[in-house]
Amino acid sequence: MSTSPATFLIKNATVLPAADTPPISTFLATHPGVYTTTRTHNNGETLIFYNRHLKRLSNSLRFLLNSNPRLIFGPQFCSSFSSSLSLDWDSMIRRRITASMRVALPVAISGRSSGEELSISALIGGNAEELSGRIDDEMIDRVFDVYVHIGMYVPPVFGVVGNGARLAVVGNRRDFAEAKYSDWVRLRKPLEKLRPPSATELLLSDDDGRILEGTITNFFVVCSKGNSDIKEEKSDDNDSLRSYELQTAPVKAGVLPGIIRQLVLEICLCKGITFREVAPSWFERENWQEAFITNSLRLVQHVESIQAPSSRASLESKSWEEVSWTEKQFKASPGFITTIIQREIMEKAAQEGCSLAL
Repeated sequence: MSTSPATFLIKNATVLPAADTPPISTFLATHPGVYTTTRTHNNGETLIFYNRHLKRLSNSLRFLLNSNPRLIFGPQFCSSFSSSLSLDWDSMIRRRITASMRVALPVAISGRSSGEELSISALIGGNAEELSGRIDDEMIDRVFDVYVHIGMYVPPVFGVVGNGARLAVVGNRRDFAEAKYSDWVRLRKPLEKLRPPSATELLLSDDDGRILEGTITNFFVVCSKGNSDIKEEKSDDNDSLRSYELQTAPVKAGVLPGIIRQLVLEICLCKGITFREVAPSWFERENWQEAFITNSLRLVQHVESIQAPSSRASLESKSWEEVSWTEKQFKASPGFITTIIQREIMEKAAQEGCSLAL
């Protein structure tokens, strides 16, 4: 995985100077709001799951306006307000995001090198100075600023040995996980002190050792039924698939309702793969045959290894070196179910791809 230095930032459908465009992590850490990240597909031809991402922005915005508006307007926000029940959040978000995308995409796609895709993050942040107690149709465009940040991204090749994820369990569940908000980029930074050098993603868990999600991914395990080893199957007929159970934490446990996460569950229903929305228990790891993580950039990535502290008390340590780790190893290449899921996700990406012309 790599990125090129070409980045673009658009605010309210106006392209900002290149000098004012920070890396995406810096941008998110300094701009409160709800956001979503997607990318192009098939050498920049289509935009992946655009409609689902717009819906996620709308859901996140409405959720935080009711539960914690400071995550939209900033930590200094202390006003109370209400919004008109007639407001059409979905239409507002589609209109404003699409206006910025139409300005940005032609410029960004022309600067793309061969093999690169566009990584696109859309953020909606509150403008507290324009807020006067009630949000209605006349003021909605003044109350919210819309940003689109575009960079270049080279997707990892699925199935290549060495391209698997190496995970480490280092933290507890996050607050307001039902929404995707930029302040999480800042809040997760203290977890970095516990990241082992080999770890490519960090996992969150509850006090009972159940793994919830990654800091930027959803987490899945594939278990064998009946506590017996599964023979490697080559066919995705129903009899073969019944030997497996897919597990991932439910949203109510405190995980982000990820777009690819939802697609995985839809695929399981369609293909007849048994799944349970239950947080996988680290203490049942001997029954884990496969594991993978998902997000809208990497889509599906198989897991090669997971490290967890031998005791949760050690998570209070100052660095990863002070932690005693226990490790679960998987095959270096993707397993049977992971491969099926990845194949189906790619098919859905093509089916739900949106033209860059919007």
